[in-house]
Amino acid sequence: MLPDTYTIPLIQLASGDRLSLQVYRFVGADPGKKVYIQANLHGAEIAGNAVIYQLMDFLKTLQNTELVGEVWLVPVCNPLGVNQRSHRFASGRYCVYEGKDWNRIFWDYEKTQEDLQEFAKTQINLDKDIIRINYLNKILNSFAKLAEKIHSPSSVTFTELFRHRLQSLSIDADYLIDLHTSTDRGLDYLYYFSRREPSAQYFLFDYGILLDDYDGDAFDEAFIKPWLALENTFQQLGREIIFDVEAWTLELGSGMQMLPQSVEKGVQGVKNYLLHKGVLATPKTKAIPQKMTFKLKSQIIKYYAPAGGMIQARVTLGSVVKAGEKLYQILMFNKTGELPYVIDICAEKDGLVYDVATNHAVNEGEYVLAVM
Repeated sequence: MLPDTYTIPLIQLASGDRLSLQVYRFVGADPGKKVYIQANLHGAEIAGNAVIYQLMDFLKTLQNTELVGEVWLVPVCNPLGVNQRSHRFASGRYCVYEGKDWNRIFWDYEKTQEDLQEFAKTQINLDKDIIRINYLNKILNSFAKLAEKIHSPSSVTFTELFRHRLQSLSIDADYLIDLHTSTDRGLDYLYYFSRREPSAQYFLFDYGILLDDYDGDAFDEAFIKPWLALENTFQQLGREIIFDVEAWTLELGSGMQMLPQSVEKGVQGVKNYLLHKGVLATPKTKAIPQKMTFKLKSQIIKYYAPAGGMIQARVTLGSVVKAGEKLYQILMFNKTGELPYVIDICAEKDGLVYDVATNHAVNEGEYVLAVM
């Protein structure tokens, strides 16, 4: 089975050159769910591109009867970010023109809707699948209005144009998977949303972080928040509904690298998840869940340097630490005529060190590591 391939214009540069997206769409013989998978939204987070390549290799081996529904794959989904460099280092986390994090720019219908409870009351006795269609149409109708501004004489900023391109591809998906890595050095884990723990276990990761609070309009958040809000509204009205709509961010190791073990974990996890969801119709292979450790995002502690200096004696990535144990030392220099000295920084609570900064030279207030 070969994919339908689309090249979508993204932005024209001052030089006249045009940046584009390439979309690969695998369509099964039978209709079903739509899966949207993208990689490299942050410029230095490249491992997901290798995952998409290997998924494409796998899907090409299937007959169209072995795929139910469709799978959309978008590698290097942010060409501006991917191509951004400072000396030898890839960066691309922020839009340099607007100063915005590329993953905090997305349109969130939940923030704009005003009649959610009234809508839920009109749907309270309907079949769940009918409710999904009706609510998706409301989202799509609202989203369509954004195009009017894009095509107006005043137009919109690049980040608004960019987000519209990506969300137009993904907004009607059933399952959305955004492939990231740490900006620095990190373990493999995933972010997930309320009431999605059972599905999370099919990605075969050891750790999952529940997004119980939000710090911006991230791609996965903007996609699923309207559906979570509708579920909560139905719960308030006395009906329990969980829609088969899911969004995931997979964190696949370290930035600026395609670590083979992280890529393999991503590939196997996505394939197992698609089996679980019935998108892959291969009866000889069964999806198997893996027991995970779940943490709350609100309970994560990020450690920032209390003073400027050089980091030394830092615990290694993946270390389990106890409260009061030493996490790292800061070698401090000064301009007061004193000798340099070292201070110890200790853990505030028990946990797992799952992310560490690449740079060992820090100004006061800069990020050092995180513990879940």
